[in-house]
Amino acid sequence: MKLARLVLPAAFLLLLGVERLWAQPAAAAAGDTDVGRFLFVLAIMLIAGKISGEAFERLGQPAVVGELVAGVILGGSVLGVIPVHPDDGLSEIVKLFAEVGVLILLFEIGLQTDLKQMFRVGRGASSIALVGAIVPFTLGALYWMSPLVPAELNITSTFTTALFVGATLTATSVGITARVLSDMRVMSSLEAKLIIGAAVLDDILGLVLLGIVATLATGVAVSVFDVGVAFAGAVGFLVVAVAVGFVVAPHIFGIIDRMRVRGVLLVAAFAFALLIAALAEKMGSAMIVGAFAGGIILSRTNQFDTIEAQIKPVADIFTPIFFLSIGAQFDVRLLNVFDPGTHQVLVVGGVLFLIAVVGKVVAGWAVPWRKFNRPLVGFGMMPRGEVGLIFANIGLAAGVLTEALFSAIILMVIGTTLAAPPLVKMCFNRWKTTDPPVG
Repeated sequence: MKLARLVLPAAFLLLLGVERLWAQPAAAAAGDTDVGRFLFVLAIMLIAGKISGEAFERLGQPAVVGELVAGVILGGSVLGVIPVHPDDGLSEIVKLFAEVGVLILLFEIGLQTDLKQMFRVGRGASSIALVGAIVPFTLGALYWMSPLVPAELNITSTFTTALFVGATLTATSVGITARVLSDMRVMSSLEAKLIIGAAVLDDILGLVLLGIVATLATGVAVSVFDVGVAFAGAVGFLVVAVAVGFVVAPHIFGIIDRMRVRGVLLVAAFAFALLIAALAEKMGSAMIVGAFAGGIILSRTNQFDTIEAQIKPVADIFTPIFFLSIGAQFDVRLLNVFDPGTHQVLVVGGVLFLIAVVGKVVAGWAVPWRKFNRPLVGFGMMPRGEVGLIFANIGLAAGVLTEALFSAIILMVIGTTLAAPPLVKMCFNRWKTTDPPVG
């Protein structure tokens, strides 16, 4: 505890000092992609993530909370070390590194996933996913069409905006909770299987909904057939990729394992994860779903143990960048209750946050035929993370969201992302987890 109280202030002062040294060249270089500045930003992100993660672990909280908080401190609204402005040339590079980070995290989770156990909880995961998508979508859309919402927050039809608001509340950021469960070493529990399975399905449902709403925003009609095709394509990719991978991958990696060049197995596994993720996006699914499928596929190879051990250092470098980049998106000025300009954003963001929490927590009770830690599953489904940020950015670019509504959604996304890890840890400490089903 004593070390934790000393580390955070010291780290903050250190970062404040180095930020001041770099502030002048950084500010003068809008759109600049200077290599030296990029190396500086990357180094500070990695150091701050580990220091803050260590401090929060000593305070009894998951390390990922520390990484998110470090991202907020280093973000554009506080120190400005992590570039977030679109005009800054480094912001897109950091986003790319963050994207690789979440892909490697999902690949690692896929490696740790027992597909047989996942199938045994498939019905439960599907029920949780459906309830966790339908309830927040319905509540969010109804709220937006109610008299409680000011008319000036709509720049397109109220119905279309309501559908988009509902869609942003559906998806679950599997990366956030998966990291927490992995840190607690309970990935083999029934709760973890239910959360991961439901979150993957939620991402697929969210992508389908996003495609529908984005199409509606352009004025093009969408039929039930179009929805069915989109959903079948997204699910079909996951099924086909895993089925084909189980047949092909063991032969390919058997050959690779006999090669003598240094690091060939790690490089091959890393490249495999990226290729499957890219293919998933091309086929209309999500890149994170593809990376997850890649991990499941390689978990069936004879080289599984070596791949799992060697991918961990790669994840230790790239994954924190993802969590810090999410924290950096948050504008702390939105929390200023003394600024009249933030009141509307705070109210709408607060309501969306409550809907986001309730909509996912009730999903923990969607499987009455099994006994497990229901609050843990409900809170585990709560974070929106990168998925919510993607939805919000697309809505803003498509002209569906006003700046105020965009900020309110960001407030909801960051709020659920920061609140979920400590709540999951609290539920675990109180009610523990359940062994997975057997037979």
